[in-house]
Amino acid sequence: MTRRAVFLDRDGVINRVVLRDGKPYPPAGLAGLRILPGVSEACRSLREAGFLLILVTNQPDIARGQADAKDVSAIHEHLRRFLGLSDVKVCPHDDAAQCDCRKPKPGLLLEAARDWGIDLAASYFVGDRWRDMEAAQRAGCRAMFIDYQYRERRPQAPFVCVRSLRDAALRILEEVACSGRALCGAPRETLCHV
Repeated sequence: MTRRAVFLDRDGVINRVVLRDGKPYPPAGLAGLRILPGVSEACRSLREAGFLLILVTNQPDIARGQADAKDVSAIHEHLRRFLGLSDVKVCPHDDAAQCDCRKPKPGLLLEAARDWGIDLAASYFVGDRWRDMEAAQRAGCRAMFIDYQYRERRPQAPFVCVRSLRDAALRILEEVACSGRALCGAPRETLCHV
């Protein structure tokens, strides 16, 4: 039996980022973690609809020596308990490692699909960076993009623009509801114009 999942990037989707010169950075540790408004409610509604919630995050500061793996694990354990996450998948590498787990490669999504029996084509990925959108596209998931206008490379279509995880959850639940009806008045997806 296959299952559906909503894959979630961490920084910028679940929690506030630290912005420096228009670029996003993770919080320094658990004490600096600030959950974004509506995240808890969005996760609850997605879980109640039968979705697995799987955090998929690049944390290259571990490889760079700028973050301790224990501190990163403490954040993830807190998020797992607080938000009812099914799993947390982490890439601790930097680009130089050329690993299969670092987004934009889909390695962590493919691993989660194997671990949990996930139908990737029936699943979603909510992210705020081009790497998230590309990983979603490579894995065959629906990509949902929270556009904070970071000063970095822009993602390539196709993806759906959303304002937050709360907005993404509403769209996902609308889409699921519509798939069970022959005719549905829900609005069609809106692509970001980048």
